[in-house]
Amino acid sequence: MPELRIFLHTGAIFAAVFSATGGARGLLQLGESGAIQIWVGPTVLTEADEVFRRKAADLLPLLAALLHRARAQTGSAATAEQQALAAALVDHASDARIVAEALACGAEYLVTHDQEHLLRNPRLDVLPCRGGTPGDCLAWLRRRLTEWKASVQ
Repeated sequence: MPELRIFLHTGAIFAAVFSATGGARGLLQLGESGAIQIWVGPTVLTEADEVFRRKAADLLPLLAALLHRARAQTGSAATAEQQALAAALVDHASDARIVAEALACGAEYLVTHDQEHLLRNPRLDVLPCRGGTPGDCLAWLRRRLTEWKASVQ
């Protein structure tokens, strides 16, 4: 199966750290196994670091370990074109930066918990990547795997 790029929004990273059994942690485990590629953007890393330092500094080592084990890769800064596209689709500036960074790394799926600005935003349907919760992404990955297995048999 071709490697799939899964981009994690800040909220998905928080969920992975705080819940050892949730979908976000499951995605990191798939990254650890090499089944998928986990990607984060510079904005996500900065946001996660700032919030963990303020609210749960004791969990920073766990955050670092989980991202390391998952082989998380950091994408490059978004181009002006990617930033403009994201800004036209997402009204909230910080979430537009996240979308632009997902585009910059070539993500096939943007994993988020942001209902207000991302998940319920029909304008994002024009993007080349899908978006959803960690559970939605896991279901999408299962479908992709089933389709791939059927195509090679």
